[in-house]
This record gives sequence, structure tokens and C-alpha cells, in this order.
Amino acid sequence: MKKQENELLDRRFYPRLHAAMGITDTIRTKLTDVFAPDHLEVIDDSARHEGHAGHRPGGETHFIVKIVAAEFAGLSRVERQRRVYAVLAHELRAHIHALQVEVKAPGEP
Repeated sequence: MKKQENELLDRRFYPRLHAAMGITDTIRTKLTDVFAPDHLEVIDDSARHEGHAGHRPGGETHFIVKIVAAEFAGLSRVERQRRVYAVLAHELRAHIHALQVEVKAPGEP
């Protein structure tokens, strides 16, 4: 995803998201809106990292995302991850310390 597309996503989502949602909900909303996934899990894994770099009280710093969407068919694992990271670029810069991503197309094991 190009930088301009990512900036457009930020302008489109941020006025309505940060006012009322936490990072977990923001991740879920952005990925759902962009990829229309068949399956999406957003797991706040922050508790396992308490005392480590990047951890903040209240969590929402370390995440595991599992997403299955038709858009990923035919793309390499790296390109799939790049697309997810591009959608979450603002969160990665400002809020998320660590993000583990499992990206699949429908029908993949």
C-alpha cells in the first residue's frame, strides 16, 4: 500500500476511532473495513510482556492478529503482512510496541 493510501486511511478512520475506542477495537475496525475478512482475531498479548520494553499499564501494547481474507489470495506471506502493517501504520508508530501477524487466504490451512 502506498504512503498516500495509508494517509487517506488515517484521515478516514481517526476522527471516529480514537475518541471512543481502544487500540484493540481500532485494529479490529480498520482491518474489517479494509479487508472484509472471513475470520479475524485481535488478541491483546500485553500481559505476557509486563516488565518488558514497550509495556504500559493497562496493556494494548503487544498484539497477535490472525486474519483470513480473500484479498490475500495469490500474495506472498511478506506482501500480506505488508498490507496489514500499512493499514495499521499509525498504531504501530504511536501505540503498538509489538505486532505478530498470521495472514491467510480462505481455504489455506
